[in-house]
Amino acid sequence: MIWAVLAAAVVSMGTPSVWAEPTAEQLRQAIRDYITRQEQQTGAFTIPDSREKGKLRVLTLVRVHERVGKTGDYYYSCTDMKDVAAGNLLDLDFDVADTGKNLKVVAVRIHKDDGKPRYTYDDNDNLIPVE
Repeated sequence: MIWAVLAAAVVSMGTPSVWAEPTAEQLRQAIRDYITRQEQQTGAFTIPDSREKGKLRVLTLVRVHERVGKTGDYYYSCTDMKDVAAGNLLDLDFDVADTGKNLKVVAVRIHKDDGKPRYTYDDNDNLIPVE
């Protein structure tokens, strides 16, 4: 589901204020910024691979997907990342929280490895592993 800007005027104690959902581009930028910060702080973007006994995968960003959505309290979007050592393409899911002051990446998961899904979701947005 693509999120557009939603703005609702709220009247509180006689003073109107505006609350707005983050735009899809703001969510994608929060993910790009998160990746850039990790690269600047540690020299590379890495993620532990639970299927490889926690081995760190060193990745480079190919693109952030256009599609963004919301599941429960978090927004999400996916990225295509290239494994520097193996050369294969990974699809990572990023969960983003809206703190009211900024957007914060709170979780990152490997969703697909070379197009093969590691999990899916049920009708209640519960994560279901794929063997």
